[in-house]
Amino acid sequence: MAARVCAPPDGRPSPAAPLSILLVEDDVELAQMLVEFMSDEAHAVTLAHDGVAALGLLLEQPFDLVVLDVMLPRADGFELLQTLRRRSQVPVIMMTARTAPADRISGLELGADDYLCKPVDPLELMARIRAVMRRTQAPLRDAAVEPDATVIGLLRVVPSSQRATLAGMDLGLTAAELRVLDMLARQAGTPVSREHLTELALGRSLEAYDRSLDTHVSNLRRKLRRAADLANAPDASVPEIRGLRSFGYVLTAGTAIPGPSA
Repeated sequence: MAARVCAPPDGRPSPAAPLSILLVEDDVELAQMLVEFMSDEAHAVTLAHDGVAALGLLLEQPFDLVVLDVMLPRADGFELLQTLRRRSQVPVIMMTARTAPADRISGLELGADDYLCKPVDPLELMARIRAVMRRTQAPLRDAAVEPDATVIGLLRVVPSSQRATLAGMDLGLTAAELRVLDMLARQAGTPVSREHLTELALGRSLEAYDRSLDTHVSNLRRKLRRAADLANAPDASVPEIRGLRSFGYVLTAGTAIPGPSA
């Protein structure tokens, strides 16, 4: 079951351009509350109550953002996200009642940009939406010029076109992964703290036991290695993301960085 819910603006200014949002949530009462909050900011919200209906909507029309529950009838959120990531890099915020870190990490590894634990605070959800969209709605520039491109060896990161390549091969990064890689690339050879990366790349303060940044870095390492293998790229030309124990991460171009590794 899916329904289009679009409340008319009430005259209050919206803090950002209206978005087309797909909300996938089987709890009718929670879904309606979230729809009201999002519609208050003039966003157009389409509601789906199960995974199959949501997939149909995603195949029929484009959305600016998807808010996706994990536990859904007919196809759970992980299945839906996995299918979606084969076709689209639309930003996805997952909601889960599962509190185990492994469950949240699973969503991030499949390509979610952020997650919220239930019960969901609508104000926090709206803040997360704004943070995700700030990271993904960079103004597009002339791709031929690419004034914001950063090149490290065979790696090329262009945030204005939301693209990163290694030896000409698209890495297929999510918006959050691209933002993390861009920050590391711009400070290549210089260690960047986990706090700094979390604040600027993920749009929130680092909290105790928050492993989302580490999951994004793990995904980046895997995608860089996969692209390097497919391109038969020499190791010296493939940047490496190294962990620095009790501090953060550093991007190197095959050059060892002194200090303990994590």
